Amino acid sequence: MTGALIVAVLGIGGTTSAMAASPSQDGQQPRQDCRTYSSVTQCGEPQLNQKQQACVNSAVQQGMTERRAVVECHTFA
Repeated sequence: MTGALIVAVLGIGGTTSAMAASPSQDGQQPRQDCRTYSSVTQCGEPQLNQKQQACVNSAVQQGMTERRAVVECHTFA
């Protein structure tokens, strides 16, 4: 009996996680890759100009993660 419950729960969990990754019936897309640094939230990958890309390269060389550098340089550079 316990084995059947575990299989049932795992089966439901697998179906739910697969549905979460697909677009919903109303056409909405799954959540975007968003992050927040220095009170700035950014989703997706922004297009950086040359000054911003140089800022990212410099920040990464100094030890900042690239994800954080992209957000901060896109906002403040």
